[in-house]
Amino acid sequence: MMEKVAVDIWSDVMCPWCAVGYTQFAKALAAVQDDIAIEVRWMPFELNPVLPPEGRRQDEHLARVYDRSPEDIAKMRSQMQATAERVGFPMAWTGEGEEPPPMMWNTFEAHKLARWVLATAGPEAQTRLEVALFRAHFQQRRNMGDREVLLDIAEAEGFDPAKAAEALEDEALAQAVRLEEQRGRMAGINSVPSFVVNGRYIIQGAREPEDYANLLRQVAGLVQTA
Repeated sequence: MMEKVAVDIWSDVMCPWCAVGYTQFAKALAAVQDDIAIEVRWMPFELNPVLPPEGRRQDEHLARVYDRSPEDIAKMRSQMQATAERVGFPMAWTGEGEEPPPMMWNTFEAHKLARWVLATAGPEAQTRLEVALFRAHFQQRRNMGDREVLLDIAEAEGFDPAKAAEALEDEALAQAVRLEEQRGRMAGINSVPSFVVNGRYIIQGAREPEDYANLLRQVAGLVQTA
């Protein structure tokens, strides 16, 4: 009988390391899929909950947060893009026309949408949405704080936009996301990505696929730990 493992991924669509981390984690899932049945759920973590509706330019935001020069920020972005390219999630602009500046957005609406998809369509559908949101943000530079943009992405992924819009108006959904965020803070989740396996074991940050696969095998009891 195949072992079962549950993984909660605490993440924010604004976080490039979350996109990189999941790309690597997905490789680990493929490596262990014949031995372990893994259910993945995405949990809400807002990196910048006080961002205004109009968002903020990424370079300005990073300079403010890290107190770095424009040259430092450009170097950070270049290194990040090189890493993302290496693991298989390129972050280069893929849209048409002139490339817009990278932006930071308030992601509470995106977390609400992901929570609704989990509740109504299940974990695999939620993962499909999350990957689509990463692509929309990093590759297409779409506004992740704009409800109409989010509904358009949801529809493109096969979800009913009218039902999604109705859900996003539901205060109970917003409260559920707030409670999950609070649960994460109480559990010590203070950075993303954080992969919590079976509610007990945690890997923080983007790792190599082998690191994720080894932990999954250990938790499933397929290998002995020292």
